[in-house]
Amino acid sequence: MHLIDLFVHPLKSARGIRHTTALATLSGLVSDRRWMLAHPDGQFVTARALPQLTQIRVTVLSGAILLSAAGHPPIAAIETAYTQPCATGVWGDAFSAWQGDAAVDAWCSRVLGCSVQLLYAGDTPNRRQKTLDAPLGFADGYPYLLVGQGSLDTLNARLAQPVTARHFRPNLVVADTQPYEEDDWTVIQIGEVVFDVVKPCTRCILTTVNPATGIAAADGEPMTTLMRDRLFDDGVHFGQNLVPRNTGTLAVGMPVTVLATRLAF
Repeated sequence: MHLIDLFVHPLKSARGIRHTTALATLSGLVSDRRWMLAHPDGQFVTARALPQLTQIRVTVLSGAILLSAAGHPPIAAIETAYTQPCATGVWGDAFSAWQGDAAVDAWCSRVLGCSVQLLYAGDTPNRRQKTLDAPLGFADGYPYLLVGQGSLDTLNARLAQPVTARHFRPNLVVADTQPYEEDDWTVIQIGEVVFDVVKPCTRCILTTVNPATGIAAADGEPMTTLMRDRLFDDGVHFGQNLVPRNTGTLAVGMPVTVLATRLAF
């Protein structure tokens, strides 16, 4: 098995960036989900409700991000402008982030067609992880998300229109896996980084949004098929949430070694 894809999502729910190498920290891949859009009251915004968010492209610059969208001139969000504390949260996990540039807020509001503000998690986010004493940005709950290519291939064999790994917004995609074998992993190693596999990822309607167009599938796929094949007591599972034990550089092509599993053979 080897790492076939690396994705960083600087802005939550916006288009991810494919990398060949990335630095893995205890808080996630560098720059991953350090920015998030929220309503004026601080309630977080995702592409579940605003699928057009997937069409915002982000370029990571030194001390800033550049936002671009079709029909709109690009605009830069400068980290040092984000100095005003703002109460926010992700899925009931309340914490404080930073708000700052009104011009960027206005740009994002025009693109999405509703009033939003851009929030920055900061160099050291105030939010803490559930299972590790380390900061966490705006990810749903854990710093890393992994998808097995064998699972994706098996799903696509059941779909009239195949989907891509981008539909599931992973950080790590592992090739040469058996279908859903990642469900059994408890500890893996990629390069020098060791990860605990802590929880299956429960899925939602966002998987039906085509990341290339921002349009949801009329037939509700792939969720319709996943509801039949991958429905558990707590929801639909696809992919695994990971927590790192150490830091290091990850690169596409690196071998993936399973160090421990739930079942012994």
